[in-house]
Amino acid sequence: MDNKKNKKIKILLAEDDKFISKAYQDGLGRAGFEVIAAYDGNEALNKIKSKKPNIILLDLIMPEKNGFEVLEEIKTDNDLKNIPIIILSNLGQASDIQKGRDLGANDYLIKSNFSIKEVIEKMKEYV
Repeated sequence: MDNKKNKKIKILLAEDDKFISKAYQDGLGRAGFEVIAAYDGNEALNKIKSKKPNIILLDLIMPEKNGFEVLEEIKTDNDLKNIPIIILSNLGQASDIQKGRDLGANDYLIKSNFSIKEVIEKMKEYV
């Protein structure tokens, strides 16, 4: 993928753990992405609607609204439903992965199995 310098790819990072969020913000920022952070489901939805990111990294366990609820709302909104979504969670049960895919997530990554660099490589498949 050719990352044009004049048009940064906007990523919405929905992650309630401040330490993990900061690590991803740093890594993604260094890789040349514009990162919009959200720390709960409602904030994520508001920022997705107002900022229209190119891709969403979505945690599942968050306050206010969980990631499944956020995913469901995005996929039923005609303005947002085509934004690629990668679930980035510690929930690794087959039922959670299946539910994420059934709700329309493009991919499902288990945090502990992927480095930030690997997540970036995976994102490039969708933007």
